[in-house]
Amino acid sequence: MTWTFFWKICSFALYFANIILVIYVVWRLVMKKSDPTKTLTWIVVLILLPYIGLILYLLVGQNYRKDAIFKNKRIVDVEVRKKLALNQLQHYKEFEYLPPSVSQHKKLIRQNLLGNYSILTVIDSIDFYFSGKEALDAMIADMESATRHIHLQSFIYMDDDIGTRIRDLLVKKASEGVEVRLIYDSFGSFKAKRRFFKDMNRAGIEVLEFSPVRLFKPTHKINYRNHRKILVVDGSVGYVGGINIADRYYDGGIYGEWRDTQVRVEGEAVFPMQSSFLLDRYFIINRHLTRRRKYYADIDINNIYRHKADADIYSQFLTSGPDSDWSSIKECYFSMITGASRRICINTPYFTPSEALMKAIRTASLGGVEVNLMMPAHSDSVLIHYCSMSYIKELLRAGVNVYLFQSGFIHSKSISVDGEICMVGSANMDNRSMLHDFEVMSVIYSSQCATLLEEQFDEDILRCEKISLPKWEKRGYKEKLFEGLSRLVSPML
Repeated sequence: MTWTFFWKICSFALYFANIILVIYVVWRLVMKKSDPTKTLTWIVVLILLPYIGLILYLLVGQNYRKDAIFKNKRIVDVEVRKKLALNQLQHYKEFEYLPPSVSQHKKLIRQNLLGNYSILTVIDSIDFYFSGKEALDAMIADMESATRHIHLQSFIYMDDDIGTRIRDLLVKKASEGVEVRLIYDSFGSFKAKRRFFKDMNRAGIEVLEFSPVRLFKPTHKINYRNHRKILVVDGSVGYVGGINIADRYYDGGIYGEWRDTQVRVEGEAVFPMQSSFLLDRYFIINRHLTRRRKYYADIDINNIYRHKADADIYSQFLTSGPDSDWSSIKECYFSMITGASRRICINTPYFTPSEALMKAIRTASLGGVEVNLMMPAHSDSVLIHYCSMSYIKELLRAGVNVYLFQSGFIHSKSISVDGEICMVGSANMDNRSMLHDFEVMSVIYSSQCATLLEEQFDEDILRCEKISLPKWEKRGYKEKLFEGLSRLVSPML
């Protein structure tokens, strides 16, 4: 048998195997009855890209929501959160005991209680930070004052100046007897040296890598990343928002300025942040901490659902990911947008919304609501930038005000509605955040907080270019072509 004949036999066998596997995958896609746009996109990729299409589908195309690889996380999550949420729902009933400013959102509160088991908590103190430098300085100050434990979670943790500064602080606190735990995402922190984290571990810090990614060890879970950013100090102070640990978040890097939004809270609202961190830890190592109650020492869990007469800022902490029954953050976005009556302000660095969210935004604008969307003029991802830009014409035609931030990079993920309710966290308004990644968002029921976000939005407008439809239609053919091509793969992003 000659090598030529042998190669022909192998080529035919591989080609035949590819056809059989493509037919099987297409059959599975059709039978799942998922989003038709995404299904058709994958079918085209599988047909037009032999072999490569199958590899891409295995790595990033499958939806493992509620599948076995994530079920172990739900052992505690469902039991604890479900019990508290249902108890709270029973206690509040028609929410008549809540302040009118909060009870008017009872449909959304009930939706989050039942769909995400997200308990309604009181915020004793809240601070907003609108730049990476302000947020990281505040986080460092709180970590320096820790006496019991520090729980830090970041999608990106780099071994650069700010990363090293925080590492040295964590090592110092660990040497003082403070329990220090760090969770970082393997893909997000891929450029950081592994020795950097090993040194932290040797110094007494519990360092956990979420879903390890190795160059010569591909995994079918690579598409599911932990995009959450959480800091909990002593169980009484919590942070959530868009801030990662890297120099560009602190000094702006090549962008000059890094505009972001981070929230610091005190009180029982820290409880769900702590719970989220500990459940992610459990997911990674499949082991509970002993004496877990001490991590909630400042919170009376048994009374967490009781009305507090002097409270005026309430929140619900939403988690979403492949381990969730519902896409709770996307559904909350949808309800907030469709429930608006006057004004909506949205900040997102990446905008590739689902058809449902796009319809909600269009419908709100066409119905007379002032809808404002702010995105960066220049993105850190060329593909996602052109994909985001491909939605602008449709938004402008519906009357949406679109602003492109010119002064550095805007990485904020927030929405404010009618000056009454707002949401801040880690989730972008794109398919990845809504469907694939582990995300967190804090829904804040407070006119004071919502108005503050709107005021910041109005300040940022001064550093933006407002896009007009006539001008947008005159942009070059090259940009239109890139936008069109990028839009084709948006269901896969």
